[in-house]
Amino acid sequence: MTLTSTRPRPQGPSGSTRRSAGFTLIELMIVVAVIGILAAIAYPSYTRYVQEARRTDAMSALSSVAGQLERCYTVTSDYTAASCPSGTDIPSDEGYYLIDISATASTYTLTGKPQDAQSDDSCGNFTLNHQGVRGADGADCW
Repeated sequence: MTLTSTRPRPQGPSGSTRRSAGFTLIELMIVVAVIGILAAIAYPSYTRYVQEARRTDAMSALSSVAGQLERCYTVTSDYTAASCPSGTDIPSDEGYYLIDISATASTYTLTGKPQDAQSDDSCGNFTLNHQGVRGADGADCW
């Protein structure tokens, strides 16, 4: 025994008996536009956040070298002793900055220069001296 229905099948605007199961081009373009707008807002915020996070690499490297120099000075009373760290272009732990040590017997100045991906950061070079004075090319970076 077969059942037959007396109800007519629904038809689309073109007269087809199949239902449409997809997106129109307009709907797809609206979704693409919304994603584009969100990306245009989110990407610059993300890159700024990443640059700010990478600044800690310079700060920690400068503080670490300053600590080594202070320990050396405590023992030798001279920042330029053979056992003290010295040199230029010493890479930071993460490699985003190069540290330069400029020392005399009683003073030193450390400079952290940004490298590669960090080179377009608005803070530029970070500095730290023997008195603990911190500085940067940009404002409010430390």
